[in-house]
Amino acid sequence: MADLSAIKEQLDGLTLLEAAELVKMLEEAWGVSAAAPVAMAAAGAAGGGAAAAAEAEEEQTEFDVVLADIGAKKINVIKAVRAITNLGLKEAKEVVESAPSTILQAISKDAAADAKAKLEAEGATVQLK
Repeated sequence: MADLSAIKEQLDGLTLLEAAELVKMLEEAWGVSAAAPVAMAAAGAAGGGAAAAAEAEEEQTEFDVVLADIGAKKINVIKAVRAITNLGLKEAKEVVESAPSTILQAISKDAAADAKAKLEAEGATVQLK
């Protein structure tokens, strides 16, 4: 089996022109068209009403971690905020005391879930937006 990580790294290094050329080469070699699924999705969204429009929406990829309530263990929550954000003691304390406050912005779903779990383990109430 091919080393998928190496292939991904090589694809990451392509310019747009090189990527377009690669697409054309693969279309010719495999006898397929990369534009066909896009055209069918657009046609389905135009004629399918609300259900098709809901399917066409992309899944949220960036999340904000909002500290809604610090709970009873303020010191533990401050320690967790410091560990998650790399803030100093004073800054972390200010963020915790000003709850509800945004701890992290525009992070991945996994990182947001991890931060939420760490904060909730210390008794805080956390929301992902």
